[in-house]
Amino acid sequence: MNQIEASKIITDEYSVKILIATYKRPKSALELSHKFGIPIAACYRRIHLLEKKDLLTCVDKVLTQKGKRIKIYLSQLKNAYIFFEKGKLRVRFELKTGSVENFGGEWTATGDSQNGFWP
Repeated sequence: MNQIEASKIITDEYSVKILIATYKRPKSALELSHKFGIPIAACYRRIHLLEKKDLLTCVDKVLTQKGKRIKIYLSQLKNAYIFFEKGKLRVRFELKTGSVENFGGEWTATGDSQNGFWP
């Protein structure tokens, strides 16, 4: 994934709603669809994309009253940053696991004196 794809994921309305809603408490696709007005097909498309990018995980499969198994999802994203500096776009995902994914060039642990964090 490059920085453009990463920024599109984190700025997509449906993806953001799903990641925020599942940050603390796992939810099913149906719950997400109903609560946020996301069409169910679009909800499943975003869920599959977010799973593929390791930003969302199925944490359980529960049995409904009608005997159907549904998946329950939890966000793996802790922090996301989009940064534009000196004509360069950079994106950083910090996951709950502690891993960090950087897109768009080299990142350093030390920032410049002007902003302290960003390289």
